Parts: sequence; C-alpha cells; structure tokens
Amino acid sequence: MRQVEVVIDVSDAVGLGIAATVSASVVLPDPQALGERPVVCFALPSSSYARGYYTHELPGPGKGAQASFHAARGWIFVALDWLGCDSAGGIDPEDLGYAALTAAAHAAREEIVLRLANGVLAPDYPPVSAACVIGIGQSLGGALLIHQQAHRRSFDGIAVLGFSAIHSHPTTPPGGAPVTVAWYPRDARLEDCAEPLNAALLAEAGGAAAQAAWEAIAWGFHYDDVPADVVEQDLSHYEGIAQGGEPDAPSPPWYARRTPQRAARSTLTPGVVAPEAAAITVPVLAAMGERDLVPDPRAEPRAYASSPSIDVFVCPRMGHVHNMAGTRALLWERIHVFGEWAASMKSTVRST
Repeated sequence: MRQVEVVIDVSDAVGLGIAATVSASVVLPDPQALGERPVVCFALPSSSYARGYYTHELPGPGKGAQASFHAARGWIFVALDWLGCDSAGGIDPEDLGYAALTAAAHAAREEIVLRLANGVLAPDYPPVSAACVIGIGQSLGGALLIHQQAHRRSFDGIAVLGFSAIHSHPTTPPGGAPVTVAWYPRDARLEDCAEPLNAALLAEAGGAAAQAAWEAIAWGFHYDDVPADVVEQDLSHYEGIAQGGEPDAPSPPWYARRTPQRAARSTLTPGVVAPEAAAITVPVLAAMGERDLVPDPRAEPRAYASSPSIDVFVCPRMGHVHNMAGTRALLWERIHVFGEWAASMKSTVRST
C-alpha cells in the first residue's frame, strides 16, 4: 500500500477566470490485491474537513484510517479536497456554488481515472482500466455528490453519508427543545441572505432557537464514548469555520482552512438537492450514524425515485462525525460491501 499526492488543474472546468486546482491523496493497494473487478472510490469530505478526514487516523475511541481500511482490501481510494478548502489560490468562497464545486470534483475524477488507465499515476504501478468507480460524500460532501452524479454521471454507485436527500436537520437530545435552523436558497450569496426563507418560523421560535440548535449539533456530532477533549476541539473548529473564519494556529490535516459558504449555508434547507436525488440512476447507499442529520433514515429511499437499488444503514453508537466514532470500522465495512456489490452489478450488466 502506498499514498500518492496529486494536484489537478481544473481551471477550464470551473471557469472562474483564475487558476484553480484540486488536491487529492490516492491510496493504492498492492497491485495483486486489485482483483478481477477493480474498485476506485472517490471520497468527498464535509465543508469543514479536508481530504485528511479520510486518509488520517482521526482521534476518538475507534482505530484506523478509512482510506487504509479500503486499500488493504483491494480498493484504490481517492480522497479529494473541495476546491479552495486550503485558502490558497485567491478563490472567493462566495464564487463556489454547487456547479463550480462539482465541476471541479468531476474534472479531478476524470483526470485521475485517466492516469490510472494509462499507468502514469504512480511509477511502476500497472494500468487500471474498466474499474467500477464509486463516490462517497460526507454531509455537504453528500449533497455535492448527489448534485455531481445527477449532472455529470461520474460514478457507478454512490454512498451518501450523514446527509438527508429529503431534509437534513440536527438530531434533538432526549427531552431537548425543538430545533429551528435558518433555511436559505441553494447557492445564495451572502447579500441574498438578509432574511431566511423560514424567517417567520425563526421569529416564532424566538431567541432561544440558535442556542437550541447549537446544543443539538453538539450532541448529535459525537456519541458519548468520544473523549471530551476530542469533542471540544472538533466543535471549536466547526464553529469557527462555519462563521467564515480561518484558524489562526495550524490545524490537524483533516480540517479545512475555510468553508465554501455559498454552498454550505443551504445544507439544512429542505429538499436542497431533491430534483438531483430523484434523477440518480445508479445504486445508492444512504448511511448515517445513530445520531446524525437524518431525521427519518427509513424514508430516504423515497428520495431516489430513479435508482435501481437503495440501501439504508444506521450505524450504532455513531454521531455525525463518522470517522471519529468508536464504530467507524463498522460503517467502512458496510461501504465496502456496497462497493463490491456495485462492481458486481456493473460487471453483470455490461456482460449481458
């Protein structure tokens, strides 16, 4: 197993008028472990995380890194940064709507798959062609994955993690106050957000709404077995970056330095990618933690009206930040089973 770092020029695909690149970490299994139906998995992080969310062993009661887990079982695992997450290159986050972010991710996918097929991604690594290419996305990454698949048809199967295609909403602690959060139109710029779509509901909820929402987020992001110092560091970074700031001190490599605010601010709006979800025609795995942003996990299949197969998995003892959970490997195993099945389906359909 080895890890290769690549930087993909996506300037033409994104069309912002300035240079634009996407960084990726490609974790390659030993060539003999690839198998007859190679699987290439592209992983999109949430808005406040970078590609290190997948490639590093995150703190918490669980063990291991997700990329290594899958590569040890024969997958090529590609962890992508979202465009502009490292604050380099002078890209304004207010220019990064769904279309720009997914155009960049698709261009990176195309280039990496091409390099793999031509055997030029890494020295002495054999060509890998006719692979089953799947995508996974966490939180906002899941929303962007749905958008990308509907508009670009990038993948042979997708796993949407910790995001509801119907309505993502913070989980309320037992006995906790009802939560009301602001809803904004998709891709709304800051100047368009003076009044949320649900301003009347927010006014009715009163001044306690924001505090109740934050308490629900804090409870829902991590299960009780995650150490308090890990929770504190994670929520502190999340709160700071969600407000549009950048960390002053160096952050662990799994954190982004800034968030794509134009796309992120609509994450909790009902039906934000509903048309795209309904248009997806590949297998879907909807997976989430026991505490997560998915109010009704068993309702999720209704969102994917055109998919031939929809699986649902609720991982026990897991909050919204899956890769810090003690049960992280259980989720990874479920994703791996899904990917192998998607590869089998692709191979069968292609041969008939």
